Amino acid sequence: MKHAAAKNPEKAPRFWRDDALPFIEARAIADGREVCYSRHSHAHFSIGAITAGRSTYVHEQAQFEVGAGTVVLMNPGDVHACNPIDDQPWSYLMLYVETPWLADLQQQLGFSGALGFRRFSNTHLDNAHVFNELRALYAVLVDEQQDVLRKQSAAVEFFSDLQWRLNPAGQPLREPNFKLERAAGYIREHCTDLLSLDDICAAAQLSPSYLIRAFKQNYGMTPHAFLVNQRIQFARERLRSGQLIADVALEAGFADQAHFQRAFKQHLAATPGQYRG
Repeated sequence: MKHAAAKNPEKAPRFWRDDALPFIEARAIADGREVCYSRHSHAHFSIGAITAGRSTYVHEQAQFEVGAGTVVLMNPGDVHACNPIDDQPWSYLMLYVETPWLADLQQQLGFSGALGFRRFSNTHLDNAHVFNELRALYAVLVDEQQDVLRKQSAAVEFFSDLQWRLNPAGQPLREPNFKLERAAGYIREHCTDLLSLDDICAAAQLSPSYLIRAFKQNYGMTPHAFLVNQRIQFARERLRSGQLIADVALEAGFADQAHFQRAFKQHLAATPGQYRG
């Protein structure tokens, strides 16, 4: 089991992870004014609870004002950001769930069949039951007195209940754009390489002008921002395995450690050292 935090636990980003539960990670922010995110996405499913104050919540092309009691949900790949309003205090907790684990749970419940992960249609909701149960799950996960079985059971119970409450079975799926998906897949596969626009266009068989315009419309960020985001996700995995920050920076494709530090903090509102612990 591992907690990662800086010397001042009241203000530092606080991460929780446990080798016995590799499918889930948690974090809590006591003062949201101390952190600021750029627009980003994750390969995993994210769900959070605003525990105090208010903030702006950007999800894809929409922007909302959310406050204490609100639960926010981000499907894998959804572009999002949450930031303070006029330096007003706010706090929150987040859970990050590996997509294959959640997709398997959906299949067990009869929701996904052969389609893999089924997206949630809700971007945020004010539901006292879900809010309280999410906070309860977080408390169980970070409690060092609870054993692995209790934590696993609590996670399955919460996400099963969430699935039944927010049943996406009838939700229309996003119409796929296969050439754009090919471009995104190429960036993911080669995110640590020195890529050019020509490389991506050639792989996807798209013109540069169409790729730039359509990619941002579809993914909510430019191909370059998407590339940086993928490099950060790559770096997270390496940091979790205990690799040196300087080595991870170079392996992830950043020019130097300073560029890596800056990009990492923009995406995770924490330094690589705070994240690794």
